[in-house]
Amino acid sequence: VEEAGESETLQAGQIISARELRDENSILRRSDKKLAEARDAIAATATPILQGITRASLQTKSFISAASFQETTKVLNEAAVSGKVDHLEGLKENVIVGHRIPAGTGMRDYETIIVGSKEEYDEIMARKEELKF
Repeated sequence: VEEAGESETLQAGQIISARELRDENSILRRSDKKLAEARDAIAATATPILQGITRASLQTKSFISAASFQETTKVLNEAAVSGKVDHLEGLKENVIVGHRIPAGTGMRDYETIIVGSKEEYDEIMARKEELKF
């Protein structure tokens, strides 16, 4: 919707179907009110950009990963000044800080998994229940 006219239901910037526009304009026309104006939606487009390895490595979400490549002081200063938080989701930043890599059994989904027999599991759960009281 480009211009809502005197419509009470439509707003500028709203995305509606052609049928909804036609129905609303029909109601407005019967009341001799200003009609709503709309245009066809334009599909989003993107253009790939070929970046060199230096620029690509500095564009990562992880500032620790970016700092390990080049412009270390600049990257770390910008991160500190803007209060960035690195959630350590990638392989590179986890290796840098000495954590397990997020692959295989090092994935965060598996950190709380208990591996053992059913009897051991039942025993652990029983102890947890005892500690709650």
